[in-house]
Amino acid sequence: MPPVEQQYAIETDNLMLGYDNQPIVNNINIQIKPGEFIGILGANGSGKSTFLRSVLGLLKPLAGKILVLGSSPQRGNIKIGYMPQMRNQMSVANLTSRAIMEASLDGTEYGIPFLSATKKATVQNALELVKATVYADRPFQQLSGGERQRIFLAQALLNNPQILLLDEPLANLDPHYQETFMELLYTVQQNLHATILFTAHDANPLLGIMNRVLYFAQGKVAIGKTDEVITSEKLTSLYGTPIEVVNFKNRLFVLGEGRHIYGQEAHHHV
Repeated sequence: MPPVEQQYAIETDNLMLGYDNQPIVNNINIQIKPGEFIGILGANGSGKSTFLRSVLGLLKPLAGKILVLGSSPQRGNIKIGYMPQMRNQMSVANLTSRAIMEASLDGTEYGIPFLSATKKATVQNALELVKATVYADRPFQQLSGGERQRIFLAQALLNNPQILLLDEPLANLDPHYQETFMELLYTVQQNLHATILFTAHDANPLLGIMNRVLYFAQGKVAIGKTDEVITSEKLTSLYGTPIEVVNFKNRLFVLGEGRHIYGQEAHHHV
């Protein structure tokens, strides 16, 4: 019998993405296997979130092709969980975290729906998976930033997705909560065996968990192991300007001309 062709979680062929026929990133040629953890790095505006939008079926390619779980991306695919970067928290501030999740599961944005026992169990399982049951019935507005991120992660996990997209989940979290969140995410992945795409400015919190890096810069991309992509030679080629990568006490610092810093603390400068 002929060998069974592997279905990649995500596969692209000369993919070009942008808005209003203006490309942001060109020639994306990648193959992501099921269960991989991909760290997506790059400065603001480099195409990280744009790529996630294409995976979600919210943005059609300007050229080339993208396949998600073997098919063209479709809006509302329940096999994909999504944790967006920006949230309108005012509309949910007076609800409990459990009520927010129940409304999300029922497909409504406001109000408290009446759920079946099965759906209530689904919400409970997601809360248990992210270890948030202790404060699930407290008003959302009383939660810390790290606790809110757990609830948002639980929302993204409600349908046991095969692919989980997280857009800058570490933004505005202090180092302790960043480390705690990454440990939690590793446990979640081990339980669900999901493919994870995780956008970030700084590679360092991801070093112990991600399998490969997808790096966006100057309309180009590179994918590979950390020590293959985050190098002086590779990033100099991507940015078209001299870049120096420094490994200091097992932390990566990416420096450009004039001591401009990318990667570590990049969100303060780009």
